[in-house]
Amino acid sequence: MLPDRLQKKIDLRIDNNSLRALRLPQNLIDFSSNDYLGFSKLISEAKIHLEEYSILNGATGSRLLSGHSALFEKTEQQIAGFHNVEAALLFNSGYDANLGLLSAILMRGDVVFYDEWSHASIRDGITMGYAKAIKFKHNDLDHLQQLLNKFKGTAECYIVTESVFSMDGDQPDLNQIVNLSKAYNANLIIDEAHAIGVFGNKGEGLIQGLGLETQVFARVVTYGKAMGGHGAAILGSVGLKEFLVNFSRPFIYTTAMPPHSLLAIGSAYNILQNNKGINCLEKLQNNIKAFKREVARLRLDKLFIESSSAIQSCIVPGNNRVKKASKFLGEKGYDVCPILSPTVPEGKERLRFCIHSFNSKVEITQVLQHLATFVSHGKQL
Repeated sequence: MLPDRLQKKIDLRIDNNSLRALRLPQNLIDFSSNDYLGFSKLISEAKIHLEEYSILNGATGSRLLSGHSALFEKTEQQIAGFHNVEAALLFNSGYDANLGLLSAILMRGDVVFYDEWSHASIRDGITMGYAKAIKFKHNDLDHLQQLLNKFKGTAECYIVTESVFSMDGDQPDLNQIVNLSKAYNANLIIDEAHAIGVFGNKGEGLIQGLGLETQVFARVVTYGKAMGGHGAAILGSVGLKEFLVNFSRPFIYTTAMPPHSLLAIGSAYNILQNNKGINCLEKLQNNIKAFKREVARLRLDKLFIESSSAIQSCIVPGNNRVKKASKFLGEKGYDVCPILSPTVPEGKERLRFCIHSFNSKVEITQVLQHLATFVSHGKQL
């Protein structure tokens, strides 16, 4: 039995048709996972190196105790080199990385400005810090500038946003936000979770693809999406890495990730730089374009949020309706996740289509034709 207050929260979710539950894979055509390049399905070259590092099942402790290794150092050097940055520090997940970064660096007297649609890990990290937190309207850099003007020269300022937002797949004007951070002497932090492996000549992400990597304070890249593995890294200066090793509680007080996860990360970076990875990236970009063309051909474009990323979201107001739409597509053999409120604002529920390098043009056309059929038959979105 749950305490009454906890049970009431569950009952409210049931009443709103927003109760979350774990589900087993249904062997449907994948338009829901974050495995954008299909790297999770590749036979990893990591297996070749298992014996080279006398691999254990686990790290055996935190990195400041028994969990550090030459493999950690080699992997972090590889990450830093690929991303053209002084240093990288690995964390067990993207959530841990944002929590560990923001909770450590945000001091009393600081001010942090964050996009109102920032990921939960960013919000939680800010909450754990001591800075004054101010949100700006989604991707509205005029509003951000107005807020920056109020604190210019009076506090250490941070700006936190994402290069690709996970619910809409949209992007801020990164050139403009870099210029703002420079003009107001603010430290810029960019979460690139949904950009790495999707944008850039070799999947480096949007910041690096735009040549802005030397003009940001920190980037967060994750390995559970396009990279097909697990974990995350904070990219920044040698000084930032040293600070986090000393003051980031999610880094200090946890067991390090297991060695085979490190090998999988290194393997993914190797693949990005060879023909196999380049072909996967090209296929992904071609599939994104093909998906958008089909959306326009089927006159569904007014239902979709504008996005050039692998995330294509179709607004379906109401938890009941978006669940029905997802079920309809599932019955046709396609896995498309419904995103419910309160994860997104009420009235902005949506089907989130995740595009992959391994989706065929036929699959793209057919899933959208089924969506169009659902719409035309009066099951309104």
